[in-house]
Amino acid sequence: MARYLLENQETERLLFRKITSDDFEVWLPFYENPLATKYWEGLPEDPITACRQQFDRIFERYDNDLGGMNALILKETQELVGICGLLVQKVDGNNELEIGYSVLPNHWKNGYAFEAAKKCKQYAFEKNFTDSLISIIHIDNIPSQKVAQKNGMSIDNTTVYKDNPVHIFRVRKKEG
Repeated sequence: MARYLLENQETERLLFRKITSDDFEVWLPFYENPLATKYWEGLPEDPITACRQQFDRIFERYDNDLGGMNALILKETQELVGICGLLVQKVDGNNELEIGYSVLPNHWKNGYAFEAAKKCKQYAFEKNFTDSLISIIHIDNIPSQKVAQKNGMSIDNTTVYKDNPVHIFRVRKKEG
């Protein structure tokens, strides 16, 4: 069961679908651009290895009902522009539901990350998955922090996650 996936959901400009192995070559440029990964320590230097590890994690999440990234397909062109989803994470010993997002560098600054993250937030709260959502963002990653803030999130705490200093941004479900 893939209860946290937004398969077949959509926004004004984006369609959500499961990621497939066919998306690998299209997603690879994310890891080939040093700016895309400059805020995260511990990734393999080889772009193919880094991309393969991410895809392995995505499919492992699908198989174990731990949420997962969705491919973000631009309705206008049918091209993959990013990935976004609800991810079950363990942070400081607590299970949390995270909104994760990444956009291919040639599609940065178009608002796709915010549009997709906002849909994830709405979907999670409509389905009553949780009373609060987080985003785990490196303390130096200002562009991702701006997306989280625009999505109604604020810094809940600062911690270390996978050997990286991170802010935990959080938004709570509004009552009523």
